[in-house]
Amino acid sequence: MHTNDRGQCLPFTPRYSVTICLRAGLIRAVLFSLIWWVLVDGAMASWPVGVPVVLLTTIVSMALLPPFSWSLIGIIRIVPFFLWHSLCAAVDVARRAFHPGLPISPGLYYYQWHLPPGLPQIFMANMVSLLPGTLSAELADEYLCVHVLDQTGAFTSDLSILEEYVAQLFALNLTVDRSKKI
Repeated sequence: MHTNDRGQCLPFTPRYSVTICLRAGLIRAVLFSLIWWVLVDGAMASWPVGVPVVLLTTIVSMALLPPFSWSLIGIIRIVPFFLWHSLCAAVDVARRAFHPGLPISPGLYYYQWHLPPGLPQIFMANMVSLLPGTLSAELADEYLCVHVLDQTGAFTSDLSILEEYVAQLFALNLTVDRSKKI
C-alpha cells in the first residue's frame, strides 16, 4: 500500500510498472489466443467472437493473478521433482491400501514458511499434497499445517526441498530463520 504526504493509504496505486503489466498481458493474450485457435480448430470465421473473449479473459486474468516473476530454470528443475514424487505418492498410497498391516502413524505437522505470502505459498501448499503420504490441511501466514500418514517418515526434508524448488520457480531467495518456533 502506498501513502500520500498525510500518511493516508492510497489503495489504487499500481504495484507493478506499466511495462511489466503490458508484457504480462501480452504474453497471456497470446496464450489465450493459442488456446482459442486450438479450441476452434483453426477456424478463421470464429475470430469475431474470439477477439473479445481473448481480451476479456486477459483482463480478468490480470485482475485475478497479477504479474509475478518466474524462472525457466526453476520450471525445468521442479518438473522432474513433481513427476517423481507424484509417482512415489501414488505407489505409496496403493501399497498402503493393499497391505493394511503397514505401519501408519497419522498426525499433523506444522511447517514454518520461508516463502513470502501469496502465490508461492499457495503453489507449495498444492504441491505438498503430491508428496508421498502428505496432504495440506491449513494454510496460515506463519506455517503450513500438513497431515501426514506416517510421522516417522522423512517428509520434513521433502518439504524443505520442495520449498527450495518453489523459491527457484518464482525467482526468490529464501530467508531461513531457524530461531523462530511455531
